[in-house]
Order: sequence, then C-alpha cells, then structure tokens
Amino acid sequence: MRFVLGSHPLVCRLRKALLRGLRATRPCALLLPLLTGLGAAWAAPVDPTAEYVRAELIAQDDAVAPGASAILGLRLRHAPHWHTYWVVPGDAGLPTQVRWTLAPGYSAGPVEWPVPQRLAVGNLANYGYEGDTLLPVRVHVADSERVGAHARFALHADWLVCNDLCIPGSADLSLRLPVVAAADVHPGVAAAEFAAARQRVPAALVLSQARARIQGNRAELEFALPGNLVPHKLEFFPLEAGRIVAAADQPLAIRGRHAQLTLALSTPVDAAFTALRGVLVADGGPGIAGSAGAWAGQIEVPISRVSGATPALIAADASRPAPLADASAAAPVAAAAAPAVPAPTAPGASATLLALAGAFLGGLILNLMPCVFPVLSLKLIGLVQHRGEEPARMRAHGMAYAVGVVASFLLLAGLLLALRAAGAQIGWGFQLQSPLFIAALIALFFLIGLNLLGTFEFTLGAGLANSRAAQALDGHGLRASFATGILAAVVASPCTAPFMGAALGYAATQSGPLALLVFAVLGAGMAAPYVMLTLAPSLLRRLPRPGAWMERLKQIMAFPMFLTCVWLFWVLGQQIDIDATAWMLLVLVGLGLFAWSLGLAQRGAPRFAWLAAAAALAAVLTAVPLARSAAQPAEHLPQAQAGADWGAWSQEAQRLALVQGRPVFVDFTAAWCITCQANKRLVLHDAHVEQAFLAHGVVRLQADWTRRDEAITRELARFSRSGVPMYVLYDARGGAHLLPEILSTQGLLEELAAL
Repeated sequence: MRFVLGSHPLVCRLRKALLRGLRATRPCALLLPLLTGLGAAWAAPVDPTAEYVRAELIAQDDAVAPGASAILGLRLRHAPHWHTYWVVPGDAGLPTQVRWTLAPGYSAGPVEWPVPQRLAVGNLANYGYEGDTLLPVRVHVADSERVGAHARFALHADWLVCNDLCIPGSADLSLRLPVVAAADVHPGVAAAEFAAARQRVPAALVLSQARARIQGNRAELEFALPGNLVPHKLEFFPLEAGRIVAAADQPLAIRGRHAQLTLALSTPVDAAFTALRGVLVADGGPGIAGSAGAWAGQIEVPISRVSGATPALIAADASRPAPLADASAAAPVAAAAAPAVPAPTAPGASATLLALAGAFLGGLILNLMPCVFPVLSLKLIGLVQHRGEEPARMRAHGMAYAVGVVASFLLLAGLLLALRAAGAQIGWGFQLQSPLFIAALIALFFLIGLNLLGTFEFTLGAGLANSRAAQALDGHGLRASFATGILAAVVASPCTAPFMGAALGYAATQSGPLALLVFAVLGAGMAAPYVMLTLAPSLLRRLPRPGAWMERLKQIMAFPMFLTCVWLFWVLGQQIDIDATAWMLLVLVGLGLFAWSLGLAQRGAPRFAWLAAAAALAAVLTAVPLARSAAQPAEHLPQAQAGADWGAWSQEAQRLALVQGRPVFVDFTAAWCITCQANKRLVLHDAHVEQAFLAHGVVRLQADWTRRDEAITRELARFSRSGVPMYVLYDARGGAHLLPEILSTQGLLEELAAL
C-alpha cells in the first residue's frame, strides 16, 4: 500500500480532479496556490466498502441473562488482500472504532483486540487484520432486565480498509437476543469462532528476569523464556504510537533459556518513553496451525537510557501490564488511569439540528474575533462606497461575499475530511499548523496594510485595464466581494467560537455530506450579518456619506492589518527557530521595497518599475531558506510554555498523575487560537484559579497543538472534537469533565470545588 500522503494514488487523483474543477470555475482559481501547498484535495465520497469488508454483529451464546455479561463481537470479513487496522495501526491507518447504543443499565467494555499481523508495505509497515476477523466485546446486561423480554444491542462501526488505496467504511449493526434465566443460556452457533478469537487476545504477561535498555536509536529487551519451548520468531507490537520503527527487522538472539529482542526506535527518542508497552508474540501467536508452542502476552517493561559498553539494566518482574484499550482511546494506558469518557450515542434528528444551530451561532460569533475584524472593516468601507448603487447590486455584493465564505469553509472542510480519510491525524485549523501558510498570511496582510496607506495601488496599468485579471482584482467589483469572503473565512478558520466545538466535533464523526452541511451552515452564519446589511437599504442609509473621512479611515485600517501581522508573527515564532524568523523579516523588507517602488512607478516614475521587479524577486528568493527551516520536524523546535506550574501533556504524564490519585486539568491549545489565548490570560492565569488548582492538588498539563501532533488530534477526536480550545478536568477517579470553550473564572472555580 503506497500510503505516503503526497504520492498516494487516491490522494493524487483527488487533487487532480479538484484542480480541474477549480480551473473551470474562475473565481475559485484564487485558491489554487493554497490547495497546491496543502498537497491534497476533496472529491465526491466513494463507498464501495461492501465489496471489501462485510461487517456483522454476532453473539457467543444464544441468549442473555439479567445481570450477566453477553459476549458479542464485530465480525469483519475482508476481501482478499484488503485489511483493516489494529488498535495501534503502525506507520499509517486508523483503528476500527465502535460506538454502542444500549438501553439504560447496559454497559459495554473495551474491544478485546486479537493479535494483529505485521503487514509490510514497501518501506512502511502496518498492524492489522486480513481474512475473517472477530473483535470481541463484553457487554453487561442490566440487572433489572425481565426474563422473557428481548435485549437489543446496536453499534456503529467505523473502519479504514486498505490495499493499493484506502477507503473509509462504516456500518450500523444491531442484534436481538432473548432474555432467559442464567441456567438456560447455551453456546450459540458462533461459540467456536469466539473461542478461537479469544484465544488470540493477549493476556497480561509478567516476564521473568526482564530487563530493558535504550541505547542510541535502538531498544534491547532481555527476559527468561516462558514455558519449555524455544520460539523461532518473536514479534513486538507497540501499544504506544511513534515509539518504534514498524517496518524495521526485530532481531532475536536466544542464549539458553534467555531471549534478547532488538527494536529500532523512532527518532528522536521521546523523553517520556520510559517503558516498553506492547504485545509480545511468539511464532505468530496461539491458534496458528502447526504452532503448538506459540504464545502471546501483553507486557510493560521499564527501560533505562544508557551509554557505554556496560549499561545498567532495570529489572521488570514487578511491572503489571494493562489490558488492551479501546480503539477510541488516544493511546492505551493502565486500567486504573483510563479516563471515563461517556460513550457517544447514535446521532438523531435532534442532534443534527442542535449541531446545525451551534454551527450557525458559532459562525455569527466568529465575526467578533480580532483576526477577522480588519477584513470585515474593509467590507464596511466598501458598503459606504456602494451605498449609492441599486439595491439589486448591493444584494449581489452581499451574496458574492457569502458565496466566498461558504465556498471556503466547504473547501477547507473537504480537505480536512479527505486527509483524515486517507489516514492523516489532523483537525480543524490544520492549515494554521503550517509555518509556510502563516508566512503567506503575514505577507498578504502586510501588503494589504501598505495598500491601505496608499503606498501602492492594486492596478495592472492602463493597457490591461479591461482584462479579466484586472476586473478580478477590481476592489469595487463583485469578484472583490467574493475574494474578501475567502480571506475572511481563511483567517477565521483556526478560531473556535462558542457553540462551534460541539458542532465541528459532531461533523467530524458523520458522513461526508452531513459533515459538509454543518460547515456550510457555519459559513452561512459568519456571512449573515454582512448579507443582512446589503438586504436592508434603510440600514445602509444610516451610514455616513462618502467623503475625505473615508480616506483617513482607510489609512487607519492599515494598522489593524499590521497588528494582525504581529499576532501571526507571534504564532510563527512558536513554530520556527529564530533564524527562520529573521528570514521572514527580510521577506517583509523586500515586500516593502516592492510596494514603495511600485507606488512610485504608478505615480509617474516608470524607472522604479525595475526596482519593484527586483525587490519582488529578492523577496521570493529570500523565502527559500525560510521554507527549508519551516519544514524541519516540530520536535527540533522549542515548545510554547504555559507557565512554571504547567507540564507538557502526554498520555504517560496524564496516566502517572491519575495513578497517583491526583486530579488532572488538560488545556488543549494552540498559539494561533485567539480564544485559547484569551482564556489563558483571563481565566487560567487568574490568581484565584491558580490558588484553587494548588489547593486541590490539580496537575496542570498543556497539550500544545500549534504544530501538528497526532497524539493530540486523536485525543481531541476521542471527545468528539476536531479543534481547539478544549478543556478536560479529570477527577481523582479518572472521570472526565468536558468544560466549555469559553471559560469563566466562576465556572472553573465551581468545577474545581466539586472535585
């Protein structure tokens, strides 16, 4: 499976199809550079999964008893050479996820994942299943259930099935079983299949004389072999993503009754990597024909980092591994530390209406975000200029702006859904995680500010005044209103206003058409105030008449543009090093020289046109080292700090705090999120809140999503969210409390007092 995002055949075909469509629609061609830079595109959803995966919900027994456990299973039957994924998918992919809909008193446990296969894909490797696979789940039947009734079990399953291309699939499945007395429950027709599947579910295994070490870019695991048979092959499947190189060989050395397994580590090695957590499989695991001595077990072995020829090793006989976690979890952790997240229920009409209402209200509130205000101010100036036009023309301006906003939100949403379907772990605002995208926005706002000051004009000369390009750039035309809508949507997209978080999280879990509908309503909400002004001539007449004051106001509006550049520069500083920041400043110097010399050429000094061209070329060439620096991995860059009392979030840090019985507050944030920064300064750093954190012994962790982080993306998705801010308060028992996107000091103090 060629699953490199930029060259995957499905992604390439999607990108080419979308680019052809955009070229056919001339106004949308303004977005071609953005699409090319992101390197992916959206096409109509493909759903041929019935051909590649058949899903069924089956039961081990023929009936259930009140207060007992029913053993159910999701059976996946794959077409030849197609596969789905394990709880940790390896180099690419998404694990199969299950969401139950059960009656009151019923509860479902986690998926009991059988031993996976390692599926080699060129230089990559995935962990997953081919052929027929059964994923068992234990479901508790309500104690109050009545004998003689029928119990109904329903689930929604999502999976990614792959071969040469990857296709997301889903199914809504249900099963009815009679409720009888416990003595009348008997094995059903699938009992043997369940027995075979449960045989391959690894139990916790404590290895005798286990020792582990990390030296350089490899980890070595030594232990005494369990049982009397010597395995021919040992495989380690990690329960934490990003720890080992999935496709690398795992050399095995047997010395008497001791085994040594060498694992290649993903570099750089995370400082939080303190234990080997995973599944150890001998000779393919139990249940494999011809492998009578095969076994599998889940292990957790503490490790140490060493240097030199005689490393110090740590014994691990006392370590107790955790059971496999559900696929909805971001990473498997110890059972005692697993946060209790309410299981999502199947969406209904009321949930869809609430999501649409939240999206519309969130879109309205986006207009109040500081990053959007400068763009809307330009449109208000435009309204004053157009107030003398016919009402039909004014309405056309409003509709052009609305179409630009809605089309941009749909395009960004389509890219997001397409990339996630292809296996990328991204969420809303993903474009602001790209330093090059932020640099392009800085350059754009800087040039807009210089234009507002009158340094130069957006014209192409008299010879081209009637060309289509000149008309597209005409500040008084409908195309300008459309382009302003695009710009407003792009700068607003990283923000998450009140009501938006739940709506976007809902959209991220639904089918493509329904998700796009939510994003379209979000754009409609953002465009609504401007459209209402254009539809109400009486309101426009109250605006002041055009005059000299407009030129002054236009010049004043340049400074909000420059303030936006300052904010974006601060965001960029969280993502790149100081050298790259200096290159960006040089780019702005080149753009400033370009704008100044172009303005002189436009005012009757044509010899400065050559200087403008040279300055533009210099700015482009200066951007090359900036692009190289911005492309370096995020691990090499300094991370934003929330404060002295805050720690960096990781599953390990969260798990350790909860194991110690301490409450945990997690701030999912990003430098480019205005709402996040406002909450941080006004609420989280409030003296009373900080005192309450200390009084209740709360461990504060910051999950910084400024640059792409797949672990944070998965954790957001686990709470049905696709963007920041998100605030989660875990009590000492591990129960998760999801807080509003807009925090208040009083509300947070009440939540802390309830711990």
